[in-house]
Amino acid sequence: MKEMEIKLTDSTLQGHLEVPGDKSISHRSIMFGALADGKTTIRHFLKGEDCLSTIDCFRKLGVEIEETEEEIIVHGKGWKGLEEPKEVLDTGNSGTTTRLLLGILAGCPFHTVLVGDASIAERPMDRVTVPLSQMGARINGRSEGRFTPLAINGTKLRPIHYELPVASAQVKSAVIFAGLQAEGETIITEPQLTRDHTEKMIEQFGGSVTRRGNDIIIPGGQTFKGTDIYVPGDISSAAFFLVAGAISPDSEIVLEKVGLNPTRTGIIDVLKDMGADIEIQEAQIAGEEVGTVTIRTSNLKGVEIGGDLIPKLIDEIPVIALLATQAEGRTVIKDAEELKVKETNRIDTVVSELKKLGAEIEATDDGMVIHGKKGLSGGHVSSHGDHRIGMMLAVASLVAEGTVILENAEAIAVSYPSFFEDMDRLIQGKKS
Repeated sequence: MKEMEIKLTDSTLQGHLEVPGDKSISHRSIMFGALADGKTTIRHFLKGEDCLSTIDCFRKLGVEIEETEEEIIVHGKGWKGLEEPKEVLDTGNSGTTTRLLLGILAGCPFHTVLVGDASIAERPMDRVTVPLSQMGARINGRSEGRFTPLAINGTKLRPIHYELPVASAQVKSAVIFAGLQAEGETIITEPQLTRDHTEKMIEQFGGSVTRRGNDIIIPGGQTFKGTDIYVPGDISSAAFFLVAGAISPDSEIVLEKVGLNPTRTGIIDVLKDMGADIEIQEAQIAGEEVGTVTIRTSNLKGVEIGGDLIPKLIDEIPVIALLATQAEGRTVIKDAEELKVKETNRIDTVVSELKKLGAEIEATDDGMVIHGKKGLSGGHVSSHGDHRIGMMLAVASLVAEGTVILENAEAIAVSYPSFFEDMDRLIQGKKS
């Protein structure tokens, strides 16, 4: 196991930063680019390990993908152009790659096997394989298709009306990809609105999708045309610097070209509710909202977080828990059972790791309770191979008295390869 000693206590953060491209949009841009006819050029693509796994899988499916310093160029082959791979498709640590590929491959007329790393092998895939099976998909795997490795024998799919049992953009998107290949209209009903990058990208590539309340209607048999995509900065990555700027002394951070899709901005809602000193300037690029966000050192108060807000910040809850340790009073996070089936059980992992640094925090069945304001101390902690846990603990070192030693820091490269470089740039007060 790799260890990294971090000592950033009492650091002031100053400067401008453009965080890496959005992970969700980067994944989908490769997928839609591969399924479209013609060339798709992608700028500001996230070259993290998860998204590189998506590129690798589509190359094995016969799609030519070029990488330059500034662009990713996908030479799309259309739905019928994908080829049966000669080897297993390894999705690495990426749940998005695994689940969305299931929806795509379910309708392709060939055999495929999907496998991921040890973390993926423990993540439930039946939430995808069950609705796909209702559409006629033939998918076999461990525990009756609950876990990888999964073998897919593509077949002709039929449309369904599926009510999502949990609010999950990955499950929704997998069923959308399958529905795009079915004959007729597939309808998906969400219990709560989730991130809608897949729907937006269908329209960017010349397709159509309709939303009526919590229903999403997908006409089958659609084809797409290659296009140009700019990937906004990932708000899930920006969240770590938003929290860092709010809790570090005498700090001001300006984050530029951040994605502000309304289905993803829960972290901003929480910061505002806690009383953070935050400013937002919004714009729009090709269907996706973007903007400049400025955060300054703030006096924060505890809040209750739950309900419809949870899908808008599910990936940010680890760093929100840290934020709450530096807020006056009690913060309650609830309705977040989904955290139990992420890269780690993020409820238990966040609680155990922050306790090592002296936080007053306890787990509940569907979230956690944090008592602030609490000074943190140094300690020996671990990411447990979870990139978001790793970045949260690195940010915690900014306000901890003493040295934080982080084990498995390399996991951060999954979504933010330049995280420590950007952190150092802000500590030095340099503009990126």
